[in-house]
Amino acid sequence: MSKSLIIAEKPSVAQDIVRALTPASGKFEKHDEYFENDDYVVSSAVGHLVEIKAPEEFDVKRGKWSFNNLPVIPPHFDLNPIDKSKGRLNALVKLIRRKDVTSLINACDAGREGELIFRLIVQYAGTAKAAISKPVSRLWLQSMTPQAIRDGFDKLRSDAQMLPLADAARCRSEADWLVGINGTRAMTAFNSRDGGFFLTTVGRVQTPTLSIVVEREEKIRKHIYRDYWEVRGSFDAQAGQYEGKWFDPKWKKNPEDAEQRADRVWSRAEADAIAAAAKGQPASVSEESKPSTQASPGLYDLTTLQREANSRFGFSAKTTLGLAQALYEKHKVLTYPRTDSRYLPEDYLAVAKQTAEMIASEDLPGPLMALAQHASTALKNGYIKPTKKVFDNAKVSDHFAIIPTLQAPKSLTEAEAKLYDMVVKRFLAVFFPAAEFQVTTRISTVKNAGKEYAFQTNGKVLVKPGWLAIYGKDSQVDDAADGTGANLVPVAAGELVRTEGTDVKALQTKPPARYTEATLLSAMEGAGKLVDDDELREAMAEKGLGTPATRAATIEGLITEKYMLREGRELIPTAKAFQLMTLLRGLGVEDLTKPELTGNWEFQLAEMEKGRLNRDAFMAEIAAMTQRVVQKAKEYDRDTIPGDYATLKTPCPKCGGVVKENYRRFTCTGKSGDAEGCGFSIGKIPGGRSFELAEVEQFLAHKKIGPLEGFRSKAGWPFTAELALVYDEELANWKLEFDFGEDAKKAEEEGEPVDFSAQESLGHCPKCGGGVYEHGTNYICQNAVGAKAACDFKSGKIILQQPVELGQMRKLLETGKTDLLENFVSNKTRRKFKAFLAFDKKEGKVMFEFEPRAAKVPGKAPAKKAAAKKA
Repeated sequence: MSKSLIIAEKPSVAQDIVRALTPASGKFEKHDEYFENDDYVVSSAVGHLVEIKAPEEFDVKRGKWSFNNLPVIPPHFDLNPIDKSKGRLNALVKLIRRKDVTSLINACDAGREGELIFRLIVQYAGTAKAAISKPVSRLWLQSMTPQAIRDGFDKLRSDAQMLPLADAARCRSEADWLVGINGTRAMTAFNSRDGGFFLTTVGRVQTPTLSIVVEREEKIRKHIYRDYWEVRGSFDAQAGQYEGKWFDPKWKKNPEDAEQRADRVWSRAEADAIAAAAKGQPASVSEESKPSTQASPGLYDLTTLQREANSRFGFSAKTTLGLAQALYEKHKVLTYPRTDSRYLPEDYLAVAKQTAEMIASEDLPGPLMALAQHASTALKNGYIKPTKKVFDNAKVSDHFAIIPTLQAPKSLTEAEAKLYDMVVKRFLAVFFPAAEFQVTTRISTVKNAGKEYAFQTNGKVLVKPGWLAIYGKDSQVDDAADGTGANLVPVAAGELVRTEGTDVKALQTKPPARYTEATLLSAMEGAGKLVDDDELREAMAEKGLGTPATRAATIEGLITEKYMLREGRELIPTAKAFQLMTLLRGLGVEDLTKPELTGNWEFQLAEMEKGRLNRDAFMAEIAAMTQRVVQKAKEYDRDTIPGDYATLKTPCPKCGGVVKENYRRFTCTGKSGDAEGCGFSIGKIPGGRSFELAEVEQFLAHKKIGPLEGFRSKAGWPFTAELALVYDEELANWKLEFDFGEDAKKAEEEGEPVDFSAQESLGHCPKCGGGVYEHGTNYICQNAVGAKAACDFKSGKIILQQPVELGQMRKLLETGKTDLLENFVSNKTRRKFKAFLAFDKKEGKVMFEFEPRAAKVPGKAPAKKAAAKKA
């Protein structure tokens, strides 16, 4: 009997399809990797199972970082299985090749990536052994209700209908590969021309994202602080006192000076004059009060969820995605999280009501219990009804918004519970009425010597909480944004109030805020707004930079490659980031830094999906762009790349002259700063690691720095070392050298005495009680060096690329354990992990101690004890 093989993108979708088909086609038998009945075999991928690669004859293995082997533009692409998914891929290949399987149905997600996942699996199944030529049809689903699935099977699309979408999907994947591989290898080859290895990654999404952060940092650095003053008055009315802020009613926005405001005074004398003129004077009062409403924000897509979780809890985008994925896959309490839609299908009204009934009736753990009452209110008052704000097929793409499922949570960690709480509250809030406010604007006008001085007071009172009740807000008074207070005392009609006092407050303009993950996610999502071309901006309106599923990985990738640092919640670009932007601008390939590149691609791919653009024409354009990028880097023959370079504060160690930065080096320019220097210079990227400005200042001043991590050998392996500025008698100049602590190590091995008298002890050795000091690349017990070493306590200053600061070593010696350190990098997997460093008395060594599993919701089993591992 012939059967159709249905391939979904995820196991959960395969199960939904089985449930929907069972009534009509008969019961399915469950196997390890698939379901089967008389008509169908149903299985699934787990996202991408294969990735594209250059064919063997075009795959450069030796010398791939050399210009000699660039550009790499293969005539076609081969496929490579993704290691972690090989088992699932092999299972699907066997099913595709089964003789009784005579047709294939693509049930992957309804979009470009879903089309690509299916096409590549079938391609791999064909090339792995023999050509597969079984007819293909497409199941196009935007809703996962059983009836929607059955309707989808009644309207299967033909393979021919889907070819334009398949072409667009392949083009996006292959174009990303070409730009990423060639751009990265070309920029790495350029930066490594003078020796060493300086990995410089480039990507269509990664580089414009980095550019957004760098441009913000450039504005911060160039910001000129300007003094301004605000004048505030306190007014006595018959019913009490209130405050107001002076403003100029005639002020108009100045497009050439965005820092001007109606309430800012730009000289102290003028501010004092306003305060003196108003103080003690009567003021007439005019007031406008009007109702205002505020509707609930829409349902969550992944980016919005990541943004708000970062703002509320400090969760990184990666952490939020991991939590949402666990709530979806493990606990099955959330719908699919990797979505860019904030709407539900129009046939989901019944599901929404059932979800509210679950929330109202289930015994939810902990603080989630409070939501049951709100769910009951929504059901009782008929709030859950068809509305385009929630249910809109036109706004549902591959997936719909993130909402709770009909499964009640049973055992969530604290972090999982926080995220689930956010989603449940938002799900209920979108159905509740708008919040109602009474907004009052009061103008108090003082007249003195023919002049008028106006002071504004704003008030906002929450009259009916509506959806805000879900967030714990009842009718209340909100604070006004200007800080003048909102609980306004009443003023009778025609009443004159008295200006009891005035106060002048000195302030300064502020630079724009640094990006956090929340604001950077918003910038990536709205990157189309930065594009001038109308067509390209429209093409990016739905996409932005990257997808909800990849934005977290893009940010983490920029941090891993040392283009950005996290400091608290801020993201700060490094010297390496500025160097890349300078290079791309200087080479004339700055289109790699702009969102327009993505906008242009999205526009052309949309045209391809509509059958208006040929795949070969698009790929030819990508190949030409790739060749141009490589050629620009190859042919650049000037001494330095033009850019906005720094002048160091620390003088030249040789002649005391001015040291200036250029693209490659820090060089002495002589004592006048513009004359020829003394010949002293050091490279900016020793060992493939860029100097930060603060580091080079410290290095020149103290002639030593480190140990520092992030250096790379010529073969590309990371290593840690100190840097020393050493005077070379033969050259009669200072030169930079790596110091691997060999002198200290040799002294230890040969038993030479070490004088620690100039140092302050960091604490008592946990083995023998002696003092612990810095020594080379280690922290070491004073009794562990010398000919009669009686102790062997020693711990590295950098362990697996994680610097161990002095304060952390002091804490370890005092309490037995450091704080949780988050940037260890595994030698085997190259993945980051976090751990405590702790002294293990039994082993007599400093060991890794890992966090205990996060605490369960009350009433559940206790967390397991943390594991320890040798550091």
